[in-house]
Amino acid sequence: MKNIIHLKSILLLMGCFYFCKPLYAQNADINLLKKINPQYPNSGAIRALTSSVYPVSLATPISLLTTGLIKKDKELQYKGLESIGSLAVNTVITLGLKYTINRQRPYDKYPGIIFPYSIETDPSFPSGHTSMAFATATTLSLEFKKWYVVVPAYAWAAGVGYSRMYLGEHYPSDVIAGAVVGAGSAWLSHWATQKLFHKK
Repeated sequence: MKNIIHLKSILLLMGCFYFCKPLYAQNADINLLKKINPQYPNSGAIRALTSSVYPVSLATPISLLTTGLIKKDKELQYKGLESIGSLAVNTVITLGLKYTINRQRPYDKYPGIIFPYSIETDPSFPSGHTSMAFATATTLSLEFKKWYVVVPAYAWAAGVGYSRMYLGEHYPSDVIAGAVVGAGSAWLSHWATQKLFHKK
């Protein structure tokens, strides 16, 4: 009889933990976002940072490939292909997660609390801008292992992640997941490029 009571108590505690943990995590997520997102998110510098993602991320593989072809430098061509692979893998994973999880944007779930700079229609998790920025930064860091490449690349990517929260577009957990997906995509592309081209 005592064993049954103990078992019921354990199951009850586990149930409370299971259902309360997501609630606590969600509360922490929105509380942190409220501290970052101002009522009028109109900083020109922050908007420029968030807008830089697609031009920088697309210019990276194009410039590497073009330079590699002009100079007939196979090494640069491989780096360009690796960068393209990183963005492709990142896009597939990010979109797959977005539409599988289908998380509401914070301003849709908390109108009047979160103030977006612009309204976006795709799901929130993970942050696509952040994942693309970290995919680009990680690829550059893997291919050009110099502090003056690595530090600015990751500073830019982190700034993009912050900008997505400041502008009210994403929760902190969206940004963290985006960074993980982007960096992971770059590592996967790096590994695949090494295997495919037997690069030393």
